[in-house]
Amino acid sequence: MKLFFDERQAEHAPERELHNGEFVPYAETVERPRSIVGALDDWQPVRDFGMEPLRAVHDADYLAFLERAYDGWVAAGRSGDAIGYSFPVVRRRALKFARIDAEIGLYSFDASTPIAAGTWTSAYWSAQCALTALERLTAGDKHSFALCRPPGHHAGRDYMGGYCYLNNAAIAARRAQALGLGPVAILDIDYHHGNGTQDIFYDDASVFFASIHADPATDYPFYWGHADERGEGAGEEATLNLPLPRGTDGAAYRPALDRALAAISDWGAKCLIVSFGADTHSSDPISNFLLERPDYVEIAGAISGLGLPTLIVMEGGYAVGDLGANVAAFLSGF
Repeated sequence: MKLFFDERQAEHAPERELHNGEFVPYAETVERPRSIVGALDDWQPVRDFGMEPLRAVHDADYLAFLERAYDGWVAAGRSGDAIGYSFPVVRRRALKFARIDAEIGLYSFDASTPIAAGTWTSAYWSAQCALTALERLTAGDKHSFALCRPPGHHAGRDYMGGYCYLNNAAIAARRAQALGLGPVAILDIDYHHGNGTQDIFYDDASVFFASIHADPATDYPFYWGHADERGEGAGEEATLNLPLPRGTDGAAYRPALDRALAAISDWGAKCLIVSFGADTHSSDPISNFLLERPDYVEIAGAISGLGLPTLIVMEGGYAVGDLGANVAAFLSGF
């Protein structure tokens, strides 16, 4: 399996985030990819596919905002990370603003996703990492791995959140369709629901989205990922949410995985994108599942059993001491 990462993905380095009512050190640190890179060998270079694949998923004004947001923050006389404090409730209008604070709030759904000096560069190359790994599937490889950092599955068409700025899995899915690899399915197995990915494809019948995650009644992102969310319009029944309770271990996880894989197979997918989060591990500091390293090998083996060309895109996982070994275990199952 080919592995992809670009050092420019390490330039994103915010110092803090707002969590549980107080500022705490930023959890999505550069030590995360360092742990994974150190646990695996033979990393491949990342190619630049430009902006067009990003525009195929994300709103043009949102992309322009991300690219200039930190400069706008500095120009406003601010220091440190750019974090919003005012967020539109219920609906957002297409307004133009004279203050960077208003723009940050407009394009955010939380205060845990700061913009730092290197954020745009890292997010851009994280998306290019996913696109490069996808290209290996067109060359005949059965599996490939994109060490995307920042992660992407919480980012919507025109918003950021949950440490995510660009939706790497969605960008890869649209590119896969353009390359004739479809029908495409996305399986999200991060601890947290991939609300951005769901939102992007919620009314789209051409991409099937299945997610196994912590019950949003108790866990972030709270407002998405409930079992009755099954898509709408043309996309009705093309979304499958399988929320699980805190404390879920490998044995309790497997029936949900089997159900998701059966749904993907029944839907007729010809290409699979896996949003993989190792924050389901028992040691993860911000999550509450109890999966262990051998469970990742078993989960990967079950996914591989579908026999589909599969792109694995890195999402969460914050137990840095275990992260590299957990990712290596997961990849070994393919």
